[in-house]
Amino acid sequence: MTMQLGIIINTNDLETAWNGLRLGIETLARGNEVNMFLLGSGVEIENIKNKTFDINGALKKFLGSGGNILACGTCLKLRHQEAGICSVSTMVELAEMISDSDKVVTFG
Repeated sequence: MTMQLGIIINTNDLETAWNGLRLGIETLARGNEVNMFLLGSGVEIENIKNKTFDINGALKKFLGSGGNILACGTCLKLRHQEAGICSVSTMVELAEMISDSDKVVTFG
């Protein structure tokens, strides 16, 4: 039986965001479904460049493993950013993700 995990990343802290992505990758590797929602400063993680915490590599691995990433449209606008590899989303979709998930964890 597969689990559906929801991960909310609400920070642009390098190590915290990286650990959220690592959890998602490991959960997918175990045959589960993972949906991630970037909220607040978490929408900034696509722009993080760091050799120690390879956020972009982890994002690509997460998506390549079947993970889904949504980014809060309002949070993107507040930060004058556009979505890159993440789909622009809403609080309605976040509420649906939470309702549809067996478990939800928040980083940040």
